[in-house]
Amino acid sequence: MVHQYKNNGYNIVLDVNSGMVHVVDDLIYDIIEGYNKASRDAKHKVSKEDREAIINHITDKYKGEEYTSLFEEYKEQADPVVTAVTEALSEVEELITEGALFTEDIYENYISEFKNRSTVVKALCLHIAHDCNLACKYCFAEEGEYQGRRALMSYEVGKQALDFLIASSGNRKNLEIDFFGGEPLMNFDVVKRLVEYGREQEVIHNKKFRFTLTTNGILLNDDIMEFANKEMSNVVLSIDGRKEVNDMMRPSRNGKGSYDVIIPKFKKLAESRNQTNYYVRGTFTHNNLDFSEDVIHLAENGFKQISVEPVVALPEENYSLKEEDLEKIYEEYDKLAAYILEKKQKGEGFNFFHFMIDLSGGPCVAKRLSGCGSGTEYLAVTPWGDLYPCHQFVGEEKYLMGNVFEGVKQKEMQEEFKCCNVYSKDKCKECFAKFYCSGGCAANSYKFHGSIHDTYDIGCKLQKKRVECALMIKAAEASLSEEA
Repeated sequence: MVHQYKNNGYNIVLDVNSGMVHVVDDLIYDIIEGYNKASRDAKHKVSKEDREAIINHITDKYKGEEYTSLFEEYKEQADPVVTAVTEALSEVEELITEGALFTEDIYENYISEFKNRSTVVKALCLHIAHDCNLACKYCFAEEGEYQGRRALMSYEVGKQALDFLIASSGNRKNLEIDFFGGEPLMNFDVVKRLVEYGREQEVIHNKKFRFTLTTNGILLNDDIMEFANKEMSNVVLSIDGRKEVNDMMRPSRNGKGSYDVIIPKFKKLAESRNQTNYYVRGTFTHNNLDFSEDVIHLAENGFKQISVEPVVALPEENYSLKEEDLEKIYEEYDKLAAYILEKKQKGEGFNFFHFMIDLSGGPCVAKRLSGCGSGTEYLAVTPWGDLYPCHQFVGEEKYLMGNVFEGVKQKEMQEEFKCCNVYSKDKCKECFAKFYCSGGCAANSYKFHGSIHDTYDIGCKLQKKRVECALMIKAAEASLSEEA
């Protein structure tokens, strides 16, 4: 399977199964397109007649005077265009022979092996606080309540959660704990005590904890920053971008905006961490479809690690994204990609989370096929110790899997999540982005379709656009490097 598209002046061909990306000229681009349409079998071989048809079709297209300069090196030939097209077609066929184009999908059989592996838990999202000091309008957690009651996790429950993780992690040494909410800093004393307990357990059990913290910043102060810089591998700072955008969607309980309170704190924290191991994380909605301006605003405020993500909301919400918004959003992603390239060329680059892509290796095969590991390797823990597949399922009683005192009780649900992958979803099987999005978010699928084995359609379309932009940036960087 190949995916072809044009973006910011680049002709890009992605060989989906190998992950190889080719930046080609117009002639090669058209020949690959013709070859793909003419191929008759899984090995993408074409008949002699089809091959001649491709040559004739492409030759007819490039006969015009406007293409004369493309065939300058063949001008001594009897028919420069036919010669050039024939040679280009041979180059395409050589790439196929070398396993660089139209490669076979070798992963579908692997997923059955993955499903048979024993399940170990490697990460927990600790809902340290089901409470919040903001009243964000799009909050899936209902201002921290998660369809339940406001509560703070006790040290005893948190300690048991760490013990559960250690006991459930098998031989895995590196474990992850994300302090989440609501707003976790409303329960910061317990955060500190749990980190201390985790460090003690590392020595006893030969484990290594990677702690992260997600915060809206209202309670952030110098003491907390010092602790975070010592103990937190990553800190996520919630801000939506421009003051007017942020304050519209992220007000405090008294209705006042949060921007002026948090922006100086976030700048200080980012600098104190040398602009690494953190990111500012925002959400864009129907109300700010020009979200590239919010990313630019954050970049111009000095932030080097930025994520501004699309809201996921049901259609009846006035801020939800609609099908008619997509073209505008695509334009914004293209605009943002061009801006990022421009900044990199000036030595002022920054990372935009959704455009970060690793073409040299990337995630392991299992992760590329099955995603984040929710419900299997990754679980969420409520303040009273209940276990859910992830933070977005908390409050959905159907997905209550067990608790940290007794462990996972719904083993069949764990198996269902393990079987959820790019080959179990009809919409994913022939999608060029499947190895980058890993089938999308199970919680979003459930929210829109009542099943984890479907996909959130708007989210899919946006993901595909982001992959295209990310690949274009990589192509541009490679091209600029060759020119330098």
